[in-house]
Order: sequence, then C-alpha cells, then structure tokens
Amino acid sequence: MIDIEVVLSPALLHLAEVKNKNVVVIDILRATSTICTAIHEGASSVRAVDSIDEALILRNQGYVIAGERNGHKIEGFDMGNSPFECMNGLLTDKKLALTTTNGTKCITAAMIAGASHVIAGSFLNIDATANWLKTDNKAVILLCAGWKDKVNLEDSLYAGALSKKLLNFNQLKLECDSTFMVLDLYEKAANNISEYLTKSSHYQRLSHLHHQEDMEYCLTENKFTTVVGQKNVEMFKIN
Repeated sequence: MIDIEVVLSPALLHLAEVKNKNVVVIDILRATSTICTAIHEGASSVRAVDSIDEALILRNQGYVIAGERNGHKIEGFDMGNSPFECMNGLLTDKKLALTTTNGTKCITAAMIAGASHVIAGSFLNIDATANWLKTDNKAVILLCAGWKDKVNLEDSLYAGALSKKLLNFNQLKLECDSTFMVLDLYEKAANNISEYLTKSSHYQRLSHLHHQEDMEYCLTENKFTTVVGQKNVEMFKIN
C-alpha cells in the first residue's frame, strides 16, 4: 500500500516528512504542464530555477530560458510559460531553464527536502504518472503549488484525480484529511473539470491574459505517456 499525503500549499511543506518519498509537484496552470510537454516534445532536460538571474546565467551555458511572473512572459526571455511554445521542434535536443511564479520554486523545495524523486504532475500524462508511482511503490506527497502560497482549485483537483487513480489500483493508504478533501473535490468536478474551474481565481487571471488555449490544453488527460522526474537538478523522461 502506498501512503499518500496531499500538501495543499507550499507554505505547508515544512510540516511534511519529505525525505525518501516521491513528491509530485503540481502546477497545472501552467508550469508542470509546460515541463511535461517540453520533455515529450524532445527537450533533452528541463531545469526549474527560482530566479530570473539564475535563468540568465544558464542562458550563457546554452540553455533556452523561459519564464513568467504573474502570468506574463518575462521580458527578454526566449519563451514564456506556455506549453505551445515547446512544440514544433523548437526545443528538440535543447536544454530548457524555466522560472515561474509558483511551480518551479516547489520543485526546488522538494529536491532540497530530500525527495526520492520529484515528479512533474500534469493531466497530460496522469495515467502514466499513476502507473509509475504504483510500480515504484514508495510513499507519495502531492505538493500543490497554489498561487503565492494560497490554495487553488486546479492543483487540488489534480491531486484528487491522481489520488483517485491510485485508489482504483487498491494501492492507496488513506490517513490524510487533505487527501480526503481533494478526493471529494474531484468527485464533485470530475464530469466537467474545465467548467468547474471557470470559478477559480487563476483560471480567471489567465483568461484576462488571453491564455484560454493554454488552459484547455493543460486540462486534457493523457495526451502522452512520458513521465518527467528530477535527477540531480535536471528533469528528464524517467519511464
């Protein structure tokens, strides 16, 4: 049985015992969806970085640099934080450095805390991720990036969806109230997640910035089977 804990905000991560567990970082709109797409589309690796300055240093080492702050592309960067910018061969065999408002900091935090693997969580490959976690059979923390340390709907919904899939495998040990919460939330929204999320603050924020196409893409299940996880400081395909 896999023991699973849901951390609804990065501000709560210090309360969890991370060491030697698999941590799935969840930033559905859009960082972890962009990371998974980049690897699926042929990027050799993705490095999540916390700061703009760190990304600029990596550009001098041959990385393509991408990032956003508050949903806006960072001025002077090669790319923003849209999965569509990763397509059409633009990143084939290239290294990508990504910095975002929420998600990339969570990847760094999980790594520093001693996670066994840090996995990029995405609806785009949710079945493959569930199967990988089942096979690896370690305790799991689902870390929701949220929005500036606040809880959000889309990351919580993904945590519920992934928990549900593990529960369907009879592989899930349930002792965490936040896991029960996200399972109940997912059951309520499962028939039409996109419609349910129209009420969410980040969905509305990105709509105002004309990222509707990104959001529809990021909420699509199982477009590919690539699982993305971190080895040292880089994220690669791990299945």
